Amino acid sequence: MPRRTVTMLASTLMLIALLCAGVLIPVPYAEMSPGPTVNTLGEHDGEPVLQISGHRTYPADGHLNMTTVRVTGAGYRMNLVEAVYGWLAHDSKIVPHDTLYPDGKTEQQSSQENAEEFSQSQESAKVAALKELRIPVRSWVIVSTVVKGSPAEGRLHAGDVIKAVDGTAVKQPADVAKLVTKHKPGQDAVFTIVPAKDQAAAEKSHKEATGTRKVTIKTRAADDGGAKRAIVGISAGTDHTFPFTIDIKLADVGGPSAGLMFALGIYDKLTPGSLTGGTFVAGTGTIDDNGTVGPIGGIEMKTVGARDKGARYFLTPADNCAAAAKDTPDGLTLVKVKTIGDALDALEDIRGGDVAALPKCTAKG
Repeated sequence: MPRRTVTMLASTLMLIALLCAGVLIPVPYAEMSPGPTVNTLGEHDGEPVLQISGHRTYPADGHLNMTTVRVTGAGYRMNLVEAVYGWLAHDSKIVPHDTLYPDGKTEQQSSQENAEEFSQSQESAKVAALKELRIPVRSWVIVSTVVKGSPAEGRLHAGDVIKAVDGTAVKQPADVAKLVTKHKPGQDAVFTIVPAKDQAAAEKSHKEATGTRKVTIKTRAADDGGAKRAIVGISAGTDHTFPFTIDIKLADVGGPSAGLMFALGIYDKLTPGSLTGGTFVAGTGTIDDNGTVGPIGGIEMKTVGARDKGARYFLTPADNCAAAAKDTPDGLTLVKVKTIGDALDALEDIRGGDVAALPKCTAKG
C-alpha cells in the first residue's frame, strides 16, 4: 500500500478516534444559555402574572420583563464536543459544573433551594413595592428553618413568631443570633414565641395574635472550628401581612433574580398611568424588603434573551454592570440601578424620552 494512502488512512482513523473520545468522555462543565422572558404586566399560560384583589388597580401597557437563564441539569455530564461548541457559541456560556451545583448538590436539592429563593423574592418584591407607595405592611420575625439534630428541634418550628429572646424584644432577624450568642454554650436561652398555628389562625381572622409561650432551649457550641459560639440551631427570617391580596402566578421558575421586576410590575398595577410609556423594558436583580437591588448570575445570558425578545432597555444591578457591558447586544441600553427608586427614576426618563439622563452601565461598572 502506498505510503500516502497509509498516512491518510492513519490520519482518518485518528480523527475518528478523537471524535469518539470527544463524544464519549464527560467533562466537568455545565452550560448556561438564555431562558424564557416573561412580561410581569402580562399573562403567562393563560392567566395574569400579577393578580391583585382588595385594592384598586390600573391598566398597564408596555413590557416589564423578568429574565431567566437555562442551565443543564445536575445529573447531565457534557462531553468535550458539546463543551467546545458552547465555548464557541455567542449565546451560551460554559462554566465549571461545581459553579452551578456546589458540594455535590443534586438537581432536586438545587430546585428546592431555587423554589424557596423564588418564593422569598416574591414576598420581598411585594414589601418593597408597597413601601415605595407608602402602603403599610405588618412584619415580624419568624423561625425560618430548624436544623435537624439541633437543640431547637422539636422545641421551635418553622413559622413560629419570635417575639423576644431572654426578655429582649426582637425587631429583626439579626437580633436573634446576637441575643443567643451572648450566652456561653450550655446555657439556657429563653424564647418568647407565638406558635405558627396560632399566628396562622390570627391572620385568617384578621386579628392580632395574642397567645404567647416561653420555650427554654439549652445552647450548644457551633461546629465551625472557631471560637465557641453559642447556637440553638435555627435561622430567623421575616414574615409579613399585606393589607390586600397580591398573587404572583408563575410556575417553573426559580431563584431570587426576578425580585426587582416583580416589584416594578406591582407598583405599575397599583398606580395610574404606565411606568414604561409602552416601551419594552426588561431587567433582573434581587430585591430586599427595603428596595435594595442586588446582583445575580448569568447576566450575559439574560441580556441576550431580553434583546432577542425585543427589549430596548435592560435594568441592570449596579454590581453586574461591568460584566454586562463587556458584550452588550446591539440595540439594547443597559441601565444601572441600585434601588427600586433608581429603577422608577430611570423608567420616568425612558417614557419621557430623556435617554441621555439614564445612568448607563460601562465596562468599569
